[in-house]
Amino acid sequence: MIRLPILAAVMFTLAACQQAEAPASAPAVEAVPAVANAGQAGVAPAFTLTDSEGVQRSLSDFRGKTVVIEWTNEGCPYVQKHYSSGAMQALQRDAVGDDVVWLTVISSSPGTQGYVEGEEARAWKARNSAHSTYLLLDPEGTVGKAYGAMTTPDMRVIDGEGRILFAGGIDDRPTNKVEDLEGANNFVRAALDDMEAGRPIRTAYAQPYGCSIKYPGEA
Repeated sequence: MIRLPILAAVMFTLAACQQAEAPASAPAVEAVPAVANAGQAGVAPAFTLTDSEGVQRSLSDFRGKTVVIEWTNEGCPYVQKHYSSGAMQALQRDAVGDDVVWLTVISSSPGTQGYVEGEEARAWKARNSAHSTYLLLDPEGTVGKAYGAMTTPDMRVIDGEGRILFAGGIDDRPTNKVEDLEGANNFVRAALDDMEAGRPIRTAYAQPYGCSIKYPGEA
């Protein structure tokens, strides 16, 4: 015969196990991704980079304007998906037409895929039919790392107060296939539309996808 204290202990243990295995009654809440630094949420890190024409550009130059930052590597198939289709250029053109500053950043280190300098950098916009405002060169990877940029493409949308309102992958089709652009939800376009309409940003973070950025010592 089981003694009462032992029986009570057994009953308590079974109840605890059942409670742990039972699904929570409250509705599930989508987890917010961990943020490595202020470059993925909050205040945009200040920076100064040299553009393809040899002119220094600082983020502070564009205070009061919406800024899009796009990390690119023209040798990356995921980048080529957006450029060969004209989708990236169309997005750049529409954004710049709405007085958005579009900064394309190359953080590839010297000798790695996507790295450009000199005449090649100056010819980049024409070669890619780009409509970005400036091409910024970040060969030491300082700015890319400050923003937590991991892939090409990787995107940030910054408001006029210097707050990052969107960070991550450009859309919800993480492939390098052009045909997957049809019906894709472009998070950058959606964020810009939300800002223009005065709405809260519906998607503030999306998992980035693409080729890894070729930072110094990590290629």
